[in-house]
Amino acid sequence: MKYPIGIQSFESLRNDGYVYVDKTALVYKLADTGRYYFLSRPRRFGKSLLISTLEAYFSGKKELFDGLAIEELEKDWTEYPILHLDLNSRLYENADSLRFELNKHLELWERLYGSEFSDRALEERFYHVIMKAYEQTGQRVVILVDEYDKPMLQSIGNEALQDEYRNILKAFYSVLKTQDRYIRFAFLTGVTKFGKVSVFSDLNNLKDISMDERYIDICGITEAEIHRYFEEAIHDLAAKEGIGYEECCDMLKELYDGYHFETGTVGIYNPFSILNTFDSLKFGDYWFETGTPSFLVHLLKQADYNLNNLQKEQVSADVLNSIDSMSRNPIPVIYQSGYLTIKGYDNRFKIYNLGFPNKEVENGFIKYLLPLYTPVGENKTEFFVAGFISDVEKGNPDGFMERLCSLFADSDYRIAGDMEKYFQNSLYLIFKLLGFYTEVERTTSRGRMDVVLKTSDYIYVMELKLDGTAEDALRQIDERGYAAPFMSDGRKLYKIGVNFSSATRGIEKFLIE
Repeated sequence: MKYPIGIQSFESLRNDGYVYVDKTALVYKLADTGRYYFLSRPRRFGKSLLISTLEAYFSGKKELFDGLAIEELEKDWTEYPILHLDLNSRLYENADSLRFELNKHLELWERLYGSEFSDRALEERFYHVIMKAYEQTGQRVVILVDEYDKPMLQSIGNEALQDEYRNILKAFYSVLKTQDRYIRFAFLTGVTKFGKVSVFSDLNNLKDISMDERYIDICGITEAEIHRYFEEAIHDLAAKEGIGYEECCDMLKELYDGYHFETGTVGIYNPFSILNTFDSLKFGDYWFETGTPSFLVHLLKQADYNLNNLQKEQVSADVLNSIDSMSRNPIPVIYQSGYLTIKGYDNRFKIYNLGFPNKEVENGFIKYLLPLYTPVGENKTEFFVAGFISDVEKGNPDGFMERLCSLFADSDYRIAGDMEKYFQNSLYLIFKLLGFYTEVERTTSRGRMDVVLKTSDYIYVMELKLDGTAEDALRQIDERGYAAPFMSDGRKLYKIGVNFSSATRGIEKFLIE
């Protein structure tokens, strides 16, 4: 079986014999029931392949769809003129870079359909190209836009440049409405949806299907599709990993499933990770290894965000669906970028509960953030965690605490702003990473953190205070009965009281019983 990893051309995928998870029934439904669409999905989720599939369909290339669902649905196979705008292939450093990219596409279309307006503004040229394409072919135009938001994403944090990009794109895309009579179909994709006074403010005819239950699985792979198309690959993977079939299915689900783009809908597997796993016959963090956008960390730090809240965020649909570049709330971008997903919904108050979609994202995101919030150097996370885990599993709380003290002793130069937030974020990341290898329970409140760390042989009950005393922390474990549930447990129990000092910017003292 040939896996289409990184292949974004539907035509080459079909001609070269790669496996294709058939989404063409949904493609036909889009074309048959509407005209203007927008879809937001995370990177590496198949948006470009979907655009390419639409392009092949509207080009009338019937032969590429032999054996697929749409073959029984479409009878006419009309060829339409297509204007395909891909904004993904450029680094947008200034407004001119966006103008150059739009000009590049316009020049190609003008050579194809002719235009005497090449000296006009970008949006005027787009207006005339649509009309010329219709006049020359006698068919209305299909417009496909891939990664419409790339310039906006690359300029997060630069409000002046965002304004320039917004004004350029708003005028350009508004042509879709003014030239409606010449347009058969328009489909725009991106990672995010910028709201309020945005690039879409004039496009009230654009239907957002990002949370539409009918199209939830138009990108990505469902569990049913995995078993339909990749059953043999699951058996091969299980054999290679030396595990049973059911355990292999469970691991695939735990690592790569869990994306929910609306409440109560089927879970979606990350296609990039699934295809790489089957191709290499090895579990790995494939999606995360392709890179995390730096703007995510910029937003988290700009908002002075408490990382403890990542798995318990609650937001309204309006917040979830729209990004206001002036807002300091990082959650909409993090959600739309695929690092959080819908975990539940409160119908009474219309509130969505968010969390990490799966272990690949959770593990990768925490590891990515660690060197940005603590002194742990890049590419040293595994060594850092291994040392802590070794001490925990050997019943060496002194060694564990000495490592923790050393970590904070080296962190002075990184601390800026809220000391309490720094303390909480650092400890959240550390214990979150430990939780991938051991069982960790945490409860937090202002100025302290309670932690229960469990292995097969030991239990550690920790009370961590900010600007208190280690003695008070240890006393609180007893007075509040934190260790009581484990007194009859056969494992060795350690109680640890820790005080973090904002004056010394480190661990002032710890006590172990």
